[in-house]
Amino acid sequence: MAEAHEEELFDVLTKTGEKTGIRKPRGDVHRDGDYHRAVHVWIFSESTQELLLQCRADCKDSWPGLWDISSAGHISAGDSSLITARRELHEELGLALPMDAFEFIFVFLQECVINDGKFVNNEFNDVYLVTTLSPIPMEAFTLQDTEVSAVKYISWVEYKSLLTKEDPEYVPYDVSGQYGQLFDIIEKRYKENTEARSLILQKQLRRYAPIYLDTELNGLTEADKEALVLLIKAAKVIDDIFYLQVWYSNPTLRDWLKQRCDISDLDKLKWMYYVINKSPWSCLDENKAFLTTADSAIRLLPESAKPIPGWKGLEYRAAFPMQKPPGANFYPPDMDKMEFELWKSNLSEEQQEVATGFFNVIRRHSESNLDSSSLYGTFGSTNQVKVPIHDLFIVPFSHEYKPFLVKASELLTKAGDITDCASLKRLLKARADAFLSNDYYESDIAWMELDSKLDITIGPYETYEDTLFGYKATFEAFIGIRDDKATSQVKLFGDHLQMLEQNLPLDDIYKSKEVAAAPIRVIQLVYNAGDVKGPQTVAFNLPNDERIVKDRGTSMVMLKNISEAKFKHILQPIAGVCVIEEQRKHVNFESFFTHTICHECCHGIGPHTIVLPNGQESTVRLELQELHSALEEAKADIVGLWALKFFVNQGLLPKNLIKSMHVSFLAGCFRSIRFGLEEAHGKGQALQFNWLFEKGAFVLHFDGTFSVDFSKVDGAVESLSREILTIQAKGDKTAARSLLQKYGIMTKPLQLAMEKLEKIEVPVDVAPVFCTADKILEEKR
Repeated sequence: MAEAHEEELFDVLTKTGEKTGIRKPRGDVHRDGDYHRAVHVWIFSESTQELLLQCRADCKDSWPGLWDISSAGHISAGDSSLITARRELHEELGLALPMDAFEFIFVFLQECVINDGKFVNNEFNDVYLVTTLSPIPMEAFTLQDTEVSAVKYISWVEYKSLLTKEDPEYVPYDVSGQYGQLFDIIEKRYKENTEARSLILQKQLRRYAPIYLDTELNGLTEADKEALVLLIKAAKVIDDIFYLQVWYSNPTLRDWLKQRCDISDLDKLKWMYYVINKSPWSCLDENKAFLTTADSAIRLLPESAKPIPGWKGLEYRAAFPMQKPPGANFYPPDMDKMEFELWKSNLSEEQQEVATGFFNVIRRHSESNLDSSSLYGTFGSTNQVKVPIHDLFIVPFSHEYKPFLVKASELLTKAGDITDCASLKRLLKARADAFLSNDYYESDIAWMELDSKLDITIGPYETYEDTLFGYKATFEAFIGIRDDKATSQVKLFGDHLQMLEQNLPLDDIYKSKEVAAAPIRVIQLVYNAGDVKGPQTVAFNLPNDERIVKDRGTSMVMLKNISEAKFKHILQPIAGVCVIEEQRKHVNFESFFTHTICHECCHGIGPHTIVLPNGQESTVRLELQELHSALEEAKADIVGLWALKFFVNQGLLPKNLIKSMHVSFLAGCFRSIRFGLEEAHGKGQALQFNWLFEKGAFVLHFDGTFSVDFSKVDGAVESLSREILTIQAKGDKTAARSLLQKYGIMTKPLQLAMEKLEKIEVPVDVAPVFCTADKILEEKR
């Protein structure tokens, strides 16, 4: 980093890496031993298995003349990690690389004292890996002489050995400690056993039972059949948006894996499992990566470095981190919560509402500046690319995903012109407009009022992917044929929401006096797209917009053919293994499906818009942030079970449902927990199981099976319902965290059940094959 006339300022951190709000000059920070941040960037040549090292200039105040990291530098006060990494690489080595070349691999805390105690370095280093196909020619580098005197490539094995021996020519790193992760990652990544990896992927794939949806189109008019083709095409566009929402290089990875899927059996397995997860992170394995950057796409940058005759340019792997980013692609990858909150605090009240809203992303000015000047020779220097005081800004979905949304809007408009159903026509026109205006209110109302044999849900809805705050919505699409008979049978539940609200196990002060009846539609699914990765939903309750929930309530859609498949392939086998023999007869589809209906109904009751102790109006989602999804799923589940018993007591449901609903719920606990505790439904279900087990409502027997104690279950269900509803009503994030930390965990009884199910390979979920949709599109080619 070039010496500036004015001494560089650093953000001073705590010993655990959080910002203190204090900024100090660089010299004072190293004199006083203050904790601060920096970046390390390693360039790795895949073909030669070599790391690039730089020789530090003799004028450096630390480790002069020694061989060190490819590129490194401090993060100046107010700067971000990834921007600094990109800038340092350009300044020191003359390489201008895009953000998808940088793989964040770990944070390294370096604590040392050198120069006779005059230089104290307490530094949190964000470590990045740039993977190139082959070594970059020496002539292509432009070295910054005040920082770097030379560069060289060296085998990572040899380099590790030199560090282990503490060779005096190399800056020391403890390879048996934190920094050993770099070498462990490279070794594991490139010592791949193809056969072993194929077996692992095959086992992962077997957790999903394929189901073939050959849905009948009986009852559709010819006009609606024509519209259906356009709606499926629009849903495929929604898929493209979702891939981009997960991670910025995800679409590139998808295309690369698809192109290569026929090269080998392993490539085919990679593609098959990727299609289920829609990312390189496995939904059923706590989002652990099943691919690495070494599996990713190769990209060519002809102008990233000094041009060399005969060299076509730098080829690199489009990177993704091993740990799934909590903010997905909704926020800058190096943004933390504190930065967002500090920025938000400087916004007006109206702007704050937008910043925490569903339908936008957060980006950096400095990132845009670098991307717009990233060709070799024009990539801005530290002085040329200023980081604004407030670097973050808001981009609406209608702008961020404009090419996709314009296309989807056109398809919906054409479908709306074709259909002869008035309410469907209204919905499609309204949603087509919303895609371009970014205002979804009217189209959400139109969706709630949809009365059509051809049923569609399409747009941005759920916030599960945003585990940083739970603010941002992902795009999804569900297309189905309404099951008129089943729809008429479930009307009872939606019509009695106000009665449920008034009788909730919750203090009256928190209850809503007006809850609208919730329309319920039962459909046979034809096609889904977008945020439908991993475990498949059996129902949904929308919209999530608190304004509409407050004014109009919600509407529910039940996917009956998916529910039937899950019961047959998953819940029945689970009951056969985990439920005590004399209670297995109580597990039936009616109870499973009826509880699913109540679960969705209960999303529409209880606290949503709330008043905080200081009198300020807020929402449960805003107050609980990243904890909201798991607690809301637990609420809908457990209050749904309470609601079933309430309906029985009111004479609205038969008494013979009581035992079957509780035993079916017990079996369902094991089904949902297998989704993983990083997933909202799985974590919420673990909370419920462990609470009920602690209260004696669920009992473990000597043979490893479980049963329901019918004398204790009602009290346990009501007490947990009250606990969760009260936390939501108060917007008490501390209590929510405490509850989830205590109960939303993998306990020994749960682990026992999980191991039994894994041993006999009961599927965890289903993977739909859309036969009808494929046939329709094939006929229209």
